[in-house]
Amino acid sequence: MSRLILASGSVYRRQMLERLGLVFEVDPADIDETPRPGEDGASLARRLSREKAAAVADRRPGAIVIGADQVAECNGRLLGKPGNAERAAEQLAWMSGRTVVYYSAMAICRDQRRDEVLVPTILRMRALSPERIERYLQRDRPYDCAGAMRSESLGVTLVESISSDDPTALIGLPLIACVRLLEDYGVDSLSF
Repeated sequence: MSRLILASGSVYRRQMLERLGLVFEVDPADIDETPRPGEDGASLARRLSREKAAAVADRRPGAIVIGADQVAECNGRLLGKPGNAERAAEQLAWMSGRTVVYYSAMAICRDQRRDEVLVPTILRMRALSPERIERYLQRDRPYDCAGAMRSESLGVTLVESISSDDPTALIGLPLIACVRLLEDYGVDSLSF
């Protein structure tokens, strides 16, 4: 059986893939994640997931490589990982009362074979006061999360509704699609 490699250093993606009970390695791709001019959230997430998977697949022949990325977009603005409290507060204030789409993309590569999927998740955000934003940031510290929101934790308190074909996609790795694509590569998480 081919080695399975996650081309991401994200602890969240690693934890998601661990849920499937698969044996895999982690080999983060080191690529430039800067958006290209005019690139929307869906296109950026797809491109980055492809580039991550391809970069690792090129240096690990024969391995099955999973690349993934997530981009949040609100009113045409791309929202990446804020990195600090000030940028996180600004992002959440921008998202307040609006609809945000989280584009979770995943690509799987083995040598020249390449497959990909994009799973959008639509969030309707509550109206957020500066005080609520501050309290949330103090408790959850989501500075490494796209859109400054950790949905699997207290971020859920900021949301009116969530709509997606795959509830795991919002955390960063769409497991329903992952299982389906891995089976096409001969990897079945229930056969171990």
